[in-house]
Amino acid sequence: MRRALDDVFDQAVVYHAYTSYMRDYEVIVYATADPMTGIQPAHLRYLFKHCVQAEASTALSPDAWRESLDERLTDPEIGPDLDGYVWAVRWQPLYPGAELITDSRRAQDWAERVGIDFHEVRIEMNGHNLTLIFSELEVTELPIGYTPYVVAEDD
Repeated sequence: MRRALDDVFDQAVVYHAYTSYMRDYEVIVYATADPMTGIQPAHLRYLFKHCVQAEASTALSPDAWRESLDERLTDPEIGPDLDGYVWAVRWQPLYPGAELITDSRRAQDWAERVGIDFHEVRIEMNGHNLTLIFSELEVTELPIGYTPYVVAEDD
């Protein structure tokens, strides 16, 4: 699990939220390597299964927020030309990265109550910080055209 988290250090997080069925939490990472390696870029889905707690908070200071209130910063055409945090880039670097919290009291409490192992991870990016309590981590490469949130059609 620790290696899977280390593998995406400083890559681009393009999406994070609970899945449409609301049990698991997904973090979509666009992973790239130096072009000289020949490794092709890929979208990876980090699926934190049985996620009983997800906390998201800003990584920006109050000063950065104050400078980033302009709605034009959400426009990909205009935002990059303005001062402030450009929300329109629609990605954030996974830096300083993800850390698996060993001996997490919160994870131990959930394990005792539910009867399966739980883990805690802290994911720090330049826009958001996440703390997740979950039981399993599943990492898969996504097919081209994957849409993170799909509403099921009625039969």
